[in-house]
Amino acid sequence: MARSPFDWLDEQADVRRRAGLVRTLRPRPAESTLLDLASNDYLGLARHPEITEAAAAAARRWGGGATGSRLVTGSTELHAELERELADFCGFESALVLSSGYAANLAAVTALAPHGSLIVSDAGNHASLIDGCRLARGTVQVVPHGDTDAVRKALDAHQGPAVAVSDSVFSVDGDAAPLAQLADVCREFGFGLIVDDAHGLGVLGDGGRGAPHAAGLAGAADVVVTATLSKSLGSQGGAVLGPAKVIDHLVNAARTFIFDTGLAPAAAGAALAALRLLRREPERGARAHAVATTLYDLLTAEGLQAVRPDAAVVSVRAPSPELAVQWAADCRTAGLAVGCFRPPSVPDGISRLRLTARADLTDGQIAEAVRVISRTAPGQASAG
Repeated sequence: MARSPFDWLDEQADVRRRAGLVRTLRPRPAESTLLDLASNDYLGLARHPEITEAAAAAARRWGGGATGSRLVTGSTELHAELERELADFCGFESALVLSSGYAANLAAVTALAPHGSLIVSDAGNHASLIDGCRLARGTVQVVPHGDTDAVRKALDAHQGPAVAVSDSVFSVDGDAAPLAQLADVCREFGFGLIVDDAHGLGVLGDGGRGAPHAAGLAGAADVVVTATLSKSLGSQGGAVLGPAKVIDHLVNAARTFIFDTGLAPAAAGAALAALRLLRREPERGARAHAVATTLYDLLTAEGLQAVRPDAAVVSVRAPSPELAVQWAADCRTAGLAVGCFRPPSVPDGISRLRLTARADLTDGQIAEAVRVISRTAPGQASAG
């Protein structure tokens, strides 16, 4: 029998099984009794009636899909309204909405790092930033996580255009980048800074205006920010914010904008409604951060190893990939949904439970989550 061209996939699957790294899809029901600390719905808006009704109303008015690229038929008045309000809220001159946060990062990095340029990328950056670096025509230099001195050394050695690229809040451990220091380093050499604020928007800054706003970088001529609409805003999609000339350049040069179908009207409508609700209820972001801090305090008091959260992500170390999977499964059996991060999703190879705090969690729900995580922890389950 002839060998299949995909027989090598069996070998890869076996390697994953032996390493405890098999991933599976688990479709969730519309309604669940699980306490959710796994989603990125930081402000508890994904099911808020104002948000879901805005999504439905946008679909009824504009249709189920955008119908094409935004340069053809996919750009509606709703997209333009969302861009204006998002730029104003975050303090930037202009904004551009794309179909996902992943697409936004690819757009910003590839369009702003042409041939001959240097991209200095933090080792802890999200996969979408990493892929943007790989696709860009510039030379990439990866520097140790959070090391501004390494950024300075890399930039100092380069002749020509350059940008530093960093998450604002890193998705694995929930720690924040030193954005103000990064900006200072870039300004020493007249270079730009690209910041992915996926986990900062809605949680950090005045009224949730984001980590760049909190760092005093909003509206700066040398700073470009990407964001997602799928976390704090409870919708879907991504955006790039920055100087108007940067956004104009992306419209003309960013392939993930030019050749991709526009964001669905329902998602744009939901994001716009969430943004307006956040303006009315600015305390939601501070509450999400407070919930994360409480989770950290209670879990470490139980003897678990966690990383102090700078936003709404709490990382709890697990002994191994296999035990992390089992720990998450035991939590689920006990009624709690948590994230489970393992290689290759984590750059340092350490497996974790990843908890996402939500502004709408009650004190009782927080206590219950800590009880379940502590009781099911590897080596402690039998003591519960």
